[in-house]
Amino acid sequence: MNVRPILIAVFVTSAIFAVAGAAAHEASEIVKPNFEQAIPNLPGKSLVAVEVEYPPGAASSPHLHAKSAFIYAYVVSGAIESKVNDGDVHVFHAGESWSEPPGATHSVSRNASKTEPAKLLAVFVVDSSDKKLTMPIK
Repeated sequence: MNVRPILIAVFVTSAIFAVAGAAAHEASEIVKPNFEQAIPNLPGKSLVAVEVEYPPGAASSPHLHAKSAFIYAYVVSGAIESKVNDGDVHVFHAGESWSEPPGATHSVSRNASKTEPAKLLAVFVVDSSDKKLTMPIK
């Protein structure tokens, strides 16, 4: 019995499953609450800030933002690739910012680098009753 073809088949099969498993486990963002406060002179509105950390190569799943949320995003470090609504994909670097209108669709939000981490601060002006700031696109 020739064992060599069997060993080759086992190694090739193992390599295929290892690559498929790595692709299925793509890195995602880490969202940390930063600040939340009712806005005293705007009854029913709150200011909510979250830090979004992207490890190298990480991305957010496509998502919608709360219908009431106006968003200001500021890149703290690294570079973030973003696409909001029907706009173009744009890369924002540390120190750059953008805004998003209420109810925005965020189809692309990811670290532009495969080797360096990135971080942004997202500040929401939102209805105080809107506790869910993002919802996945199905």
